[in-house]
Amino acid sequence: MRNNDLGSAPTTTALSLDQLPSHQWATVLDVARPDSADDRELVLRLTEIGFVPGEAVRIVATGTPGREPLAVRLGHTTFALRRHEAALIHVTPGAANHG
Repeated sequence: MRNNDLGSAPTTTALSLDQLPSHQWATVLDVARPDSADDRELVLRLTEIGFVPGEAVRIVATGTPGREPLAVRLGHTTFALRRHEAALIHVTPGAANHG
């Protein structure tokens, strides 16, 4: 009998953008769908400025203390995000199309 180990295939590790190490490219998977009205408006703004699935993103600088704000490169634009905002953006490390 042959053992088919489906668990051996490489898996994609998703994390929130605020957890991404600095200077590492990642690909946006999605933006959270929060329950609060304030966060729903924030998610709409993040989507409107380009945090959409498939976009390449990386943290180019962080503030101190507490690594806030985060300077985030998206396409050819750099945005300053609070950690709370970045936490709503889900990414996977690695990006095929960046620069």
